[in-house]
Amino acid sequence: MSEAEILSVLREFLWGATLMSLPLLTAALLVGLVVGLFQALTSIQEMTLTFVPKLGVMLLVYFICAGFMVRILIDLFDSQVIPAISG
Repeated sequence: MSEAEILSVLREFLWGATLMSLPLLTAALLVGLVVGLFQALTSIQEMTLTFVPKLGVMLLVYFICAGFMVRILIDLFDSQVIPAISG
């Protein structure tokens, strides 16, 4: 493999990782923003108030998007790993 091919494969896998993490990170960002606004408005400074809703929403989003994430992994495997193994 040449350097260009290695960099291309690396770029594809990094892009796949970005696409797979995007729903989880977006959900965590939105829940963190809502909880932060709630804490600022009510002056409640409880640490578990930020952790528990984020964890719950991220688990929900993960189960909803698991098929999407698996499809990305299968596409990457089919387009990058199998051609490299077969020749």
